[in-house]
Amino acid sequence: MSRFFKARRLLPPLVVAGAAGSALYYVYRPRNIPGYEGPAVPPPIWGADGTFKLPRFPRVKSRAEQIADLKKSSLGNKEEEYDILVIGAGATGSGVALDAATRGLKVAVVERGDFACGTSSKSTKLVHGGVRYLEKAVWNLDYAQYQLVREALKERTYFLQTAPHLSMWLPIMLPLDRWWKIPYYWAGTKFYDFLAGSEGIESSYFLTKSKAIDAFPMVKQSGLVGALVYYDGAHNDSRMNVSLAMTAALYGATVVNYMEVTDLLKDGSGKLCGATVRDKILERDGNATDGFNIKAKCIINCTGPFTDSIRKMDDPECKEIVAPASGVHVVLPGYYSPGKMGLIDPATSDGRVIFFLPWQGNTIAGTTDDPATVTNSPLPDEKSIQWILNEISHYLSPDINVRRGDVLAAWCGLRPLVRDPKAKNTESLVRNHLVDISDSGLLTCAGGKWTTYRQMAEECVDAAVEHFVLRTRPVVDAPRVSGTEAIDDGANLDGTCQTHRVRLVGAHGFSRTLFIHIIQHFGVETEVAKHLTESYGDRAWTVAALCRPTDKRFPARGERIAQLYPFVDGEVRYACRHEYAQTAVDVLARRTRLAFLNAQAALEALPRVIDIMSGELGWDRKRQDAEWKDTVAFLESMGLPKPMLSVTRKQVEQGKIDFKSSLEYRMYSRHDKPIEEGQ
Repeated sequence: MSRFFKARRLLPPLVVAGAAGSALYYVYRPRNIPGYEGPAVPPPIWGADGTFKLPRFPRVKSRAEQIADLKKSSLGNKEEEYDILVIGAGATGSGVALDAATRGLKVAVVERGDFACGTSSKSTKLVHGGVRYLEKAVWNLDYAQYQLVREALKERTYFLQTAPHLSMWLPIMLPLDRWWKIPYYWAGTKFYDFLAGSEGIESSYFLTKSKAIDAFPMVKQSGLVGALVYYDGAHNDSRMNVSLAMTAALYGATVVNYMEVTDLLKDGSGKLCGATVRDKILERDGNATDGFNIKAKCIINCTGPFTDSIRKMDDPECKEIVAPASGVHVVLPGYYSPGKMGLIDPATSDGRVIFFLPWQGNTIAGTTDDPATVTNSPLPDEKSIQWILNEISHYLSPDINVRRGDVLAAWCGLRPLVRDPKAKNTESLVRNHLVDISDSGLLTCAGGKWTTYRQMAEECVDAAVEHFVLRTRPVVDAPRVSGTEAIDDGANLDGTCQTHRVRLVGAHGFSRTLFIHIIQHFGVETEVAKHLTESYGDRAWTVAALCRPTDKRFPARGERIAQLYPFVDGEVRYACRHEYAQTAVDVLARRTRLAFLNAQAALEALPRVIDIMSGELGWDRKRQDAEWKDTVAFLESMGLPKPMLSVTRKQVEQGKIDFKSSLEYRMYSRHDKPIEEGQ
């Protein structure tokens, strides 16, 4: 009996010790962090005879070949008819094309502009579950919000697995100014970790005031009691979009940018059976184009903020469902934040959330959320820019002067919030995204966010397959996207959705040390090599090979197109040959990200970009002049100062831009007398 009582006395401490040990193991357990695996394809090595063979990647059809394929569908041959025609090649449209192609469907996607030319290139660059949505779910006992967060966290991991070169984990700090907030936010971030489950990486953690200042020296110290740090994802949005489109093309999709839909075709029963399109590049070159028809069993509308314009082609009387909201972001120099940590203020002066994130060597701050009208190139308004600068000044150290002249670029993106046209309350917005099929068969997929693009695409293709009775099939002759026969490309393409496993162009041979091999073989600068591998993955081999030799000791290759940024000449050639770049804006804004990082640097790089593209695409003088004019007009929407809008190409080439009237010129002490030694 005494032994029984002794055992009972020992039971509570054993339970406590077991629970503590389990919790300790859960926090510090060994884990395979998505995105940090070794390369599926090892880098090439020097042979015994001194030879070195570059990877041999599969060729993407040229844009002209893709257009020829489009035209075949209008010849009346049922075998040439597409199963699906996707209108819009942003994140969702390109995702739908990849999903459909990897299910064995015959798919085409057309875009009236460039890939990611709208909302998909103007995001906050986060791949996140939504901490604030989780807070709403808990306080409002809202299961639908909880489901949104849970699904987004799962999708977050797929980014790291399918495109590790374009995605990364980012620690984000929540500075706390009240002691009672510590347990509140600690519980919230731990619940966020718990929901991520096996998809999570490092656990969130608390920082004392001194540790918070050490991690983020720019943060305001007065009133700071500590901080919590949690992890979310970040990515290079437009390069992700281009990679989706190019991967879809490799898997057999017909992918064409600058192909505008001018009309929808219907059969005798009033059902959609295709679309009329015209090539905007032919028009840009001054050539006449009459347009042509594309025949397809299913038409999918993935045009984001422009969703209603396509819906009205189908039914002029339909009610508009898009309620666009504008989000303004500003780009500041990299010294405004640590290079590897972001910051979030969950309670700004008017209740909005504002992010402060390192990206591509600079710092992004945003975002606003205001009602907007749909336009092609919305301009960032000065009121929004000033609001963002004012808000970030509240949580930065008071000795840091947040200056308007430090804004290197600013842009406005349109978020396509949507209403369900079939809901009883047609004024309420859909929480996440909408998949709708009209009476004539127009399938519309709208709403959502970058994080959930893949899930949206999956649901969209599922709906198309069911409604239009499309026959999916295994892909038995899948291309070796990795460039080698030695490995499987990672997905079992059995006719079901496999996009959570399909690796994008560049992913197979990428590793965190690939840049070293690029340096050692091509002699490019370290900063350039890191940029190339983190933007192109294993295709950095091809990009570096397209860089012209410099005839210098070092770097041996890689002429920068902008002095302060790692973008090089080979990227322009690669964009033209392998990524369907058709304009200088395509290169400056969406293949490289220079226009988003520094609008003035993009202007200074423009002559060099036009010259390289002229050699690649055969532009005449008239086209070059048009590119200059159109690109400068675009840079206005990226925050280029007004005095720069009238600068000529000759002035830029000769370095004769007058900066004396600019904010930047007056920001520095170059106009003061130097301090005398000893004073």
